[in-house]
Amino acid sequence: MLLLRSLRSPGPVRMTSLALAATGIVALVGGCTGSGEPRSAGPTSAASAPVRLWPDRKPAPQPERGRGENLPAAVPGVPRVPSGDIRKAPLLTVVKAQVDAGSALDGGPQFDSATESRINACADAPDHCPVRKPQYQDLTGDGKPELIVGIEALDDSLALWVFTLRHGVVTRIMDAGATPLSVEVANGDLILREPTGTPGYATRTVYEWDPRTQAMTLRAMEFDEADSTTSAPKRTP
Repeated sequence: MLLLRSLRSPGPVRMTSLALAATGIVALVGGCTGSGEPRSAGPTSAASAPVRLWPDRKPAPQPERGRGENLPAAVPGVPRVPSGDIRKAPLLTVVKAQVDAGSALDGGPQFDSATESRINACADAPDHCPVRKPQYQDLTGDGKPELIVGIEALDDSLALWVFTLRHGVVTRIMDAGATPLSVEVANGDLILREPTGTPGYATRTVYEWDPRTQAMTLRAMEFDEADSTTSAPKRTP
């Protein structure tokens, strides 16, 4: 019977425990001191609007379209690829057509005469060909690979071209030059790491597909810690 009475009635001890628990919860939520008064979280720095320096300075002019940016351009003189597989496009034909077009495609790198001669002799002297093995990676996100071409110049710089197919037409969507420690593709981005004058650091340049311009555009350029396992490149074709 004593057991039944304790179950039916909460009793003063149980009611006191509930009251103390509720008080503790209120104290935790309210952030109060032991005396029940509010406790300060400390001073908060005030936000300030940006201050423009030299507001009377004339802004720099916007660059003309087609200069300093990658714009899509069909490569003249290259046969159409009706299969839709850019692997079927002959590599040297694409490279020579791009070299011959030069500045007509708004920014094609201009090689020195010695490098151009080596490119033209690739079929007869493959051991001295500056055109590296073609790479095929999906950079546009359509599930089809693009053609990535790297051409070594005599000064150790690397010309980087990216080509895609538009209705069977070989089209250049990237034209860049660098002296990279490494070239990578990650999640559809083309990433270049280049040495700097600061020991222990390298620049990290990221190009991504821009559906608005239909080309690979520069997304980010930043300093990054250099990979100690990657030394200055001594590349051979």
